[in-house]
Amino acid sequence: MTSEHSGHGYVTTEDSTRIFYKDWGPRDAQPIVFHHGWPLSGDDWDNQMLFFLAKGYRVIAHDRRGHGRSEQVSDGHDMDHYAADVASLVRQLDLRNAIHIGHSTGGGEATRYVARHGKGRVAKLVLIGAVPPLMLKTPNNPEGLPIEALDGYRQALAANRAQLYHDIANGPFYGFNRPGATPSAAVSHNWWRQGMMGAANAHYLGVKAFSETDFTEDLKMIDVPALVLHGDDDQVVPLAISAPRSARLLKNSTLKIYEGFPHGMATTHADVINEDILSFLTKRV
Repeated sequence: MTSEHSGHGYVTTEDSTRIFYKDWGPRDAQPIVFHHGWPLSGDDWDNQMLFFLAKGYRVIAHDRRGHGRSEQVSDGHDMDHYAADVASLVRQLDLRNAIHIGHSTGGGEATRYVARHGKGRVAKLVLIGAVPPLMLKTPNNPEGLPIEALDGYRQALAANRAQLYHDIANGPFYGFNRPGATPSAAVSHNWWRQGMMGAANAHYLGVKAFSETDFTEDLKMIDVPALVLHGDDDQVVPLAISAPRSARLLKNSTLKIYEGFPHGMATTHADVINEDILSFLTKRV
């Protein structure tokens, strides 16, 4: 990697995986690092990247290993590697006083990064429709999603990934399956496009990473100010098992729940979400 601020490039992780990233804005501005959901890419943050760039921030979005333009490696598709990959990116770009914003699976990645690698480099954390503390139904998490539902994702992915991604994007992700919804074919197609850019093996193994990782201890370790946002009509990461529990485990959290908002609310309701995040970032705490 060159020392020039080229606007995009690759970093190489500790296990020699090449991770693609976009890096826009002044080098000396406060950085915001965006962590995307499954099975997408940094492109899912276009609206937020442009919004916060215009507000004077330096905005960075990477493609998780096996996703988007990053290397389609055979292994490391777990939260520990995801977080370590972010640590490599942060080190190589020498990001300090950074804000980390994670959506869905990216919320898990951001949580683990901040807890395990972020000491001294992180200013604030924002979780949007995020998977922590734990999605999977277990004896200690009886309200979680049954393993059969997650196996269904894996089976559908292996059988016809293109169809699965079409169905998710046109249905539960953005709430386009709800009565009175106004579906956007362009938004759905962009979701599908991002998904199909990535590797089937990374996405298959990613289901386990986002659903079976327990972030309870990570959340307890985090002491920076955190904003936890969730829609009460999230059909992908149910509200009852996620945001309120994460907010209770975090030492310094603000919880905001939006009536009727879907899982993909950062796209469908970007104007509301962006302003609420900006208010949190500019508030002295």
